[in-house]
Formats: sequence, C-alpha cells, structure tokens
Amino acid sequence: MSLKLACMAATAAWIASAAGAFAADVAAGEAIFNQKCKVCHAIGEGAKNFVGPELNGLIGRKTGAVEGYSYSDANKNSGITWDETNLNEYLANPKSKVPGTKMIFAGLPKDSDRENLVAFLAQFGPTGAKK
Repeated sequence: MSLKLACMAATAAWIASAAGAFAADVAAGEAIFNQKCKVCHAIGEGAKNFVGPELNGLIGRKTGAVEGYSYSDANKNSGITWDETNLNEYLANPKSKVPGTKMIFAGLPKDSDRENLVAFLAQFGPTGAKK
C-alpha cells in the first residue's frame, strides 16, 4: 500500500510541476510588450490612445470600443469580445483574424510569446490598475 501512495504522490508532484512549467510568464509578456507593442500601444494607469488604442481592460472588451480611437470598419464591426483565446489568435496574425484591420503588426509566431503577452495584458483592468 505504501508503494501505491508513494507513486500517487510522485505523480501528483510531477503534474503540479508540469503545470507550472506551462504557465504563462507575465514578466516575459511585459518584455514582449515593450519590444513589439509599446511603439503603438499604451497600457497601465494614465495610458492614452496613440498610434493604436490603449489596451487597459482588453479582456472582456469588444473590438472597436475605446473612446476617442479611430478604428477600422473591420475592427468596429468584427463582433469580437476579446478573451484569451481569440486574442491569442489575433496576435498570431491580426490580418487573418480581422481582415481589414489597420494594425500593421505581422504577428507573433511563437505560441509561448503570445501566451506570455496575453497574460501580461490580462492583468490590467479598465482603469489601468493591475487586477
């Protein structure tokens, strides 16, 4: 019986460590934001529209919804409400996910980069404060 318990404990520990290995890395997402996104977008307290819209409260927000930003008709009419899944798809290839978007970014090919970036973006609420 103790061998069975030891195996179960080892399996549980392995599963817990594996889950942590696949968790998104917010710090890596922030680095990606600073390298790839910050030239056009702002996020956090005091963020304002720039070349692109500010990204506070992005998860749960409808496309084309930031007041004062001039969106393409494609973004205004896409009917998308951002969640982690469709944002990941958009970041892979914006023009494929929303044909006609004016976002000129080609996309992030690496799954881990997109997952990390989404985790970074998701931590900001509508006011720019971290959740």
